[in-house]
Amino acid sequence: MPQPPRLGVAVITMGNRPRELDALLASVAMQDVPADRVVLIGNGSPLPELPPLPGEVTAVELDENLGCPGGRNVAIERLMDFGDVDVVIELDDDGLLVDTDVFRRIRDLFAADPRLGIAGFRIADENGETQRRHIPRLRASDPMRRGPVTAFLGGGHALSTAMLARTGTWPAQFFFGHEETDLAWRAVDDGWTILYEPALLLQHPKTSPARHAVYYRNTARNRVWLVRRHLPLPLIPVHLGVWTLLTLVRTRSLPGLRAWAGGFVEGMRTPCGGRKPMRWRTVWRLTRLGRPPVI
Repeated sequence: MPQPPRLGVAVITMGNRPRELDALLASVAMQDVPADRVVLIGNGSPLPELPPLPGEVTAVELDENLGCPGGRNVAIERLMDFGDVDVVIELDDDGLLVDTDVFRRIRDLFAADPRLGIAGFRIADENGETQRRHIPRLRASDPMRRGPVTAFLGGGHALSTAMLARTGTWPAQFFFGHEETDLAWRAVDDGWTILYEPALLLQHPKTSPARHAVYYRNTARNRVWLVRRHLPLPLIPVHLGVWTLLTLVRTRSLPGLRAWAGGFVEGMRTPCGGRKPMRWRTVWRLTRLGRPPVI
């Protein structure tokens, strides 16, 4: 009988949410299938005193804030260096695992499908409400609809280490914004499945991405980098044109639009970190899944 997938947990914190971090780690410790390893990253900040956790625990304090993808890469590298982790579970430090069977569900999902690359969580606030932007499909009326998708949420997800060994890890230069789409497109292009599984619940306070000071600039810069890195040449102007029109219609902040324009120019002028355009069959696969890579 094959051995069930071994689980590693990665949590990145900037040290500014100690109570939320304590609650998250307590919910990790209460899982009925414990993680084999836990890595905690202080992203440019010291780590607080940690509560007892099952499995092997590694704490790393980085001298500088590497951003979301950079910090996650450090955690993934540590977990993969041990050689005994098959699935990496990444959780926001202000999230909470309400149910005690989340890790067991993840283990069973990856055991059942060797081509499952990414399992995305459902994100809901303390009232059980899921924001529209947290449902990874265009038709977002039903957050309980399970199935294959083309994207996943950074706040809570699980990644196959076999997939990461082939696709590479997070684009660290993005720092914040669109890093999930970059990894998702690479995964789909390599033939992996991304599953949205609403039974995997992460409770998370309702937030707006615009709360981050770098939101508008990074969103624009990273979107341009994303399409330069991964889209076939004919689709690049289509994607950027559609996205520019949507941004002009949706954005009500004049300073935000100025920052967005600056980020757009930066994305066009600066290196995007290497180009590997997806295959046209990947474009078709994304389209069949309901999200053509021009929207």
